[in-house]
Amino acid sequence: MASLGWPFVMVFSFIVFQGLFHFLSARISMLCCKGFRTLTDLQKTEWNSRIVSTFHALVVGILCLYLLWVDDAVNADPVWGDPSLVKLNVGLTAGYLISDLLLILWYWKAIGDKYFVIHHLTALCAYYYVLGQGLLPYFANFRLIAEFSTPFVNQRWFFEVLGYPKTSRVNLTNGILMVVVFFTVRIAVMPLYYGKMISTFGTEAFSKLGQRAQFVWIASSICLDIMNVMWMYKIARGCHKVLLARKLACQENGKLK
Repeated sequence: MASLGWPFVMVFSFIVFQGLFHFLSARISMLCCKGFRTLTDLQKTEWNSRIVSTFHALVVGILCLYLLWVDDAVNADPVWGDPSLVKLNVGLTAGYLISDLLLILWYWKAIGDKYFVIHHLTALCAYYYVLGQGLLPYFANFRLIAEFSTPFVNQRWFFEVLGYPKTSRVNLTNGILMVVVFFTVRIAVMPLYYGKMISTFGTEAFSKLGQRAQFVWIASSICLDIMNVMWMYKIARGCHKVLLARKLACQENGKLK
């Protein structure tokens, strides 16, 4: 697929994710989850959107780790290394982002979120330089590590809409994993990412990027991480409230006994 070029990969990705949203998600969900039938139309729309999101996250996340492990050309030259393999992963993500952006705008009442719009447009702007000009392949691929937190975030919503108590064991387990994984792949990796970025400053490879690409790279990275920090705060605060409620419930049960 990569040999056919990134435009084909991006179009293929767009079609697959649109098909999954409109045709496959509901059918599979009705077979695998009885509670899906009881949801409202708005909830079903968001459900399908999150199924697509989870599928995308798993595919590109696994590819991301694989490329970080085996792509010696990109690891050796993170700014100008051969981006052929990375373009496959970024192309898949770009197709998904365009697909999801259109769905967000079309189904705004169900899944509209201004921060997701900003996130998608910022990422697409940065990916233009990877796909169109072959720049910064290592950093573009490294960013996709963050997708490993998405399945846990989506699962939290699935549990909530299906009526699982927030203090139930399965919900708590997912919530704790969500906090740990989100922090690991979106917050804890920041020093590694920015350390690698700063190490390129002043080098010939960095100068060759040009001021526009340099600005987009740095600005988009900061913008995405501001949102990551904001989301991390909300997730951690929510988890703390649930754990506190669980503790209080256990204490009350102990008094009753």
